Amino acid sequence: MAILWLVSCLALLSGAYGCGVPAIKPIISGYARIVNGENAVSGSWPWQVSLQDRTGFHFCGGSLVNSLWVVTAAHCGVTTSHNVVLGEFDRASNAEPIQTLAVGRVFRHPSYSSLTIANDITLIKLSSAATFNTRVSPVCLAATSDAFNGGERCVTTGWGLLNSSSQNTPSKLQQVALPLLSNTECQRYWGSRMQSTMICAGASGASSCMGDSGGPLVCQRNGAWTLAGIVSWGSSTCSTASPGVYARVTALRSWVDQTVAAN
Repeated sequence: MAILWLVSCLALLSGAYGCGVPAIKPIISGYARIVNGENAVSGSWPWQVSLQDRTGFHFCGGSLVNSLWVVTAAHCGVTTSHNVVLGEFDRASNAEPIQTLAVGRVFRHPSYSSLTIANDITLIKLSSAATFNTRVSPVCLAATSDAFNGGERCVTTGWGLLNSSSQNTPSKLQQVALPLLSNTECQRYWGSRMQSTMICAGASGASSCMGDSGGPLVCQRNGAWTLAGIVSWGSSTCSTASPGVYARVTALRSWVDQTVAAN
């Protein structure tokens, strides 16, 4: 028993900033804007990234998957002139201990299509490693074999518009719990545009919107938040009556692993 206890203690220590377990716990109503979302707890989604241009304009979200790599959407059009901001909650505050890191290299999925928005994933290799702390730590990546089923509640986060007619994005990180839909259910809304490399969620009175793109859709697996989707596309008016579509991480995981291993 003593040996088992020691092993579990060592595992806890080594996993102080393990994937998918925020040091600051999220509090999610309706779980157990984004449109019709709510302010997140500051620091509770420590893998959430803000992609910004040279002027500090936030144009997309992303997710930290280890100290050197960030996942976002291919349609965000990230280049090496952009910055990755970690540890941010309130973009109007200058007092937060954020980390602003340069983009070292950009790997867009070779089969990404701007026409069908299939394979909407880009990997960003940071020019220097992120420092993990209570406000910056990685999300777990869904394994190829993971199943995410219709009806399961997951969470998406971002600084996207609170409604499509608004010009201003919120300064504080927003979160919303959404039910997953099966791809068959999703095809009722989106028809043949819905492909096997996509997963959808919502149509429940809340939605992702412009500016949330590239950000995470996370579901809990064995107590750890796991990246199941990447905010990709949806209703042009961010309608809360139709589901948002996300790049399906399980379908893209092998490409992620190959790219990270080769670079």
